Amino acid sequence: MTKNNAVYVGKKNVMSYVLAVVTIFNKGEGKVQIMSRGRSISKAVDIAEITRNRFLPEVKVSDIKIGTEEMTTKEGTKTKVSTIEITLKK
Repeated sequence: MTKNNAVYVGKKNVMSYVLAVVTIFNKGEGKVQIMSRGRSISKAVDIAEITRNRFLPEVKVSDIKIGTEEMTTKEGTKTKVSTIEITLKK
């Protein structure tokens, strides 16, 4: 999977990311990966579900990966952040 097939979830509204996922599928790609970490994890799940239930009912969840990344804060301390990768497949 190339980086062109990945949607990184951040601070935008959910429908912006849903549009990005639908656009990637409409360009002919067979898989899209939704990637998120921290507080945006629930938003990533919402994006996958809205895409599947409202816009592209033929799309299925093919894989879900969860993990932890270690990050350094502005103060220099290390903290662990949860991550999720949801792969949707046509």
